[in-house]
Amino acid sequence: MRRLSPLTTFVVFAFGWIVVLTAVWSQVSPWTSYPVGVLSHIALEQGAPMWVRTVRLEPGNMEVDFAVSVTDANGRRGEITVDASPARYAYGLPIFLALLLAARGKKRIGRAVAGYLLLLPAQAFSLTFYVLMQLVLAVQLNIRALRLEQWQMELIVYAYQLGALVVPTLAPIVLWLWLDKKFVTDVVMRGWKGDGTAPSSTHP
Repeated sequence: MRRLSPLTTFVVFAFGWIVVLTAVWSQVSPWTSYPVGVLSHIALEQGAPMWVRTVRLEPGNMEVDFAVSVTDANGRRGEITVDASPARYAYGLPIFLALLLAARGKKRIGRAVAGYLLLLPAQAFSLTFYVLMQLVLAVQLNIRALRLEQWQMELIVYAYQLGALVVPTLAPIVLWLWLDKKFVTDVVMRGWKGDGTAPSSTHP
């Protein structure tokens, strides 16, 4: 039986680890994602003080009360409250850890901790603009209600799309490529070039 190439072995192990770690992450994400909520809380209060009244944070949930009023179908006015899960866009963590474990290099614990910490700002970016987008939708894209210029409204929309569609999956992959540069060069790039032999040196 033909032996699998190092690249194929890596891909198989990566998919396997993603399945296992995602299952584990789904159980612990309220706590592992709590720092994401903390960073988003700070960003909202510092970046949009004219809108944010209070932010309540607990493991698994963040509730933002906005000092922006809307009128419902019955003519009643009320302020906007948005509920969000800090783990909503934090699923890149198991992806990053799966790639790290599949590479089977040394110093994995240190790289895992570094990766976890470095992913937090990207996850907070996605969460923050998700919350702001819910505010924008609640006022039905009314720039006057938020006292915004049109370009500022569009910036929120584009940042939300980036944070929802690109950042959660791209950030962990880019981070792993950076932290595991030698493995990427020795195995991934060599495999893409058609050389299925094992690397000559040990991955650090």
